[in-house]
Amino acid sequence: MESEKSGCSRGVEFVQRGIWWFSILIFLGYIVLWIMVPTNTFYQHWLPAIQATTDSIYFGKQGASILVYIFPILLIATLASLYLHLECKRSDYNTQSKVGFFGLVSWKKPLLVNGSLGIISLTELSLIFMFLLYLIWSLYSYLHDWFQQVTLLAANERDQVWEAKLEGSALALGLVGNICLVFLFFPVSRVSSILQLVGLTSEGSIKYHIWLGHTAMVLFTAHGICYIIFWDKSHQISEMLMWKKVGISNVAGEVALLAGLVMWATTLPLIRQKVYELFFYTHQLYIVFVVFYVLHVGFSSSCVFLAGFYLFLIDRYLRFLQSQQKIQLVSARILPCEAVELNFSKNPGA
Repeated sequence: MESEKSGCSRGVEFVQRGIWWFSILIFLGYIVLWIMVPTNTFYQHWLPAIQATTDSIYFGKQGASILVYIFPILLIATLASLYLHLECKRSDYNTQSKVGFFGLVSWKKPLLVNGSLGIISLTELSLIFMFLLYLIWSLYSYLHDWFQQVTLLAANERDQVWEAKLEGSALALGLVGNICLVFLFFPVSRVSSILQLVGLTSEGSIKYHIWLGHTAMVLFTAHGICYIIFWDKSHQISEMLMWKKVGISNVAGEVALLAGLVMWATTLPLIRQKVYELFFYTHQLYIVFVVFYVLHVGFSSSCVFLAGFYLFLIDRYLRFLQSQQKIQLVSARILPCEAVELNFSKNPGA
């Protein structure tokens, strides 16, 4: 009997390892894709080829965006769910899985403790450095491609060269801000299979959401300010009131930015710690932000972050179902340290 359990456990572990490495392979491909996105190679060669392949009666022009930006993440989430299901099977055999990069304990040890970013491990510090480096490189790549043709663009639009450069900078800042938006919703998905796959918890990942949120709002605010200055100096201030049915809708972008600024303002420690209810309820404006962001750039362009947002919505729905369960309070008392201890029944019906 024991040998049979051991054999089943080894079989499950083998499948788990295959799922884990396949997920890593997909994720690495996804990262390579994002590395190529700011380049001319992606827009002039890769994207047209993908669009030609996916332009069908089922997906149309959005097929390429769905395949490139949404499908890989949803596939990883599905594989991660299967991995976690097999992990439960392994627990039946009293064995523990050792699959996973974040099992390397030395990389999880705190490296910085008293810094402004909180407790940072070597892994996190390395990832932060690489992510910032990628943001800088992306901004440089977008600006470099724009400035190469800025004289021709300025002549076509009858703008001065510096105005064309300002417009290109505004666009580049928005595109780089989209990169932060891609990963913004993953850390706040509390029952995310992806977080569990790499050994992260929602409590330990919330700081990533905070860092990404601050970075995104800095970039989006700069994006909006640069465009307002450009419209004012080029005598096109009426562009602020434009709502186009096709293409970029400026009014929708302004509404999304305003909602983001309100949420961002309430994250200040003075407000969040003193009036937490204001911070919490104001953060529900993320719905306004997402809806008007999609209206601002269109569905195809918004696909860059919709996979993470979709998983976040599933997470919120599952937590809503869990909150409907009734529980029984067994006891409550105040400890000498003035903390409140609450004991609940493990069985909801008890």
